[in-house]
Amino acid sequence: MSFKIDLSKRDEEIAVRLHKEAIVIDTHSDTIGATLPRGRERPRKLSERSETGKIDIPKLVEGGVTCQAFGMFTSQNPDNPLALKTALQMVDSFYSTVDENKEVFVQVRNNDEILKAKKDGKVGGMLTIEGSEPLMGELSILRIFHKLGVRIISFTWNWRTEFADGLAAARTGGKLTQKGLDAMEEMRRLGIILDVSHITDACFWDIVENTKVPFIASHSNCRELANVGRNLTDDMLRALAEKGGVTGMNYLGGFVVPREKIDAGHQATVEDLVNHIDHIVKVVGPDHVGLGSDFDGGGGLIGLEDTSKVPNITRILVKRGYSEEDIKKILGGNFLRVFKQVIH
Repeated sequence: MSFKIDLSKRDEEIAVRLHKEAIVIDTHSDTIGATLPRGRERPRKLSERSETGKIDIPKLVEGGVTCQAFGMFTSQNPDNPLALKTALQMVDSFYSTVDENKEVFVQVRNNDEILKAKKDGKVGGMLTIEGSEPLMGELSILRIFHKLGVRIISFTWNWRTEFADGLAAARTGGKLTQKGLDAMEEMRRLGIILDVSHITDACFWDIVENTKVPFIASHSNCRELANVGRNLTDDMLRALAEKGGVTGMNYLGGFVVPREKIDAGHQATVEDLVNHIDHIVKVVGPDHVGLGSDFDGGGGLIGLEDTSKVPNITRILVKRGYSEEDIKKILGGNFLRVFKQVIH
């Protein structure tokens, strides 16, 4: 399916300039897992352009991404005894990538390092954890991951952990465990952002009640437009905004358009994704929405096939009449604000 964004010459020039000037932040990808050996499959090197992968350093440069979060997802098995080992292997792979690509790729852990990467014309990589299995229920291990550079953690993928319930455990209607509350407080003390993508609705509202700092949904869209549990209701969007948080738009088709449209043959596009941005801006304003691709974890749309195509989001925002200030907020400024407030 061919895709074209019709812009005037002037608007195209504005979009190109804005994207070049902006701090562009993507708060979720699953790319780092593909750099580990998997049977006979050759592990990917992020320095090389991949024919199948959605993110690599050449594509990040081409897409004008300033800060890419690399989520460490360790297993679809909730009782994976090797979760900690797998996460540490991912940390090692990330650091090796930084060491081998210093001229274009650097580790970033906070607001100042992201701004410096932008100034130096480099791509920043941030380590995050998706699903707390590697923590093994231990705050001491959480502290070690902080020392290793992790700055965003979600308590769950889809399963129950020692901290909270994931979507597959929603039937219990349970709140955070005491360990979850303790971990949330320790993360606040350390300066690690709590991510609520994949968590149950009951745990979401428990976090709202107990958090003392902004939190994020790194890769969740609007349930009003695509009714799946991974997306946020309008009330959730309002609560997130009231706490100063941001939700990152997920580029996975099933979270962008309703299932019935997909079943009828509709292929979700970047225009459909920006409909979610429009909706969030209508509900809570432009200060609480950003980007969270879920690339290499299922993310990818027509017109947004990989991270090199992220400028198409900017083009559509220009086309729809967003102000330059608001476009820069959506591309990364909103997440940068949360980073500055929470990470220290």
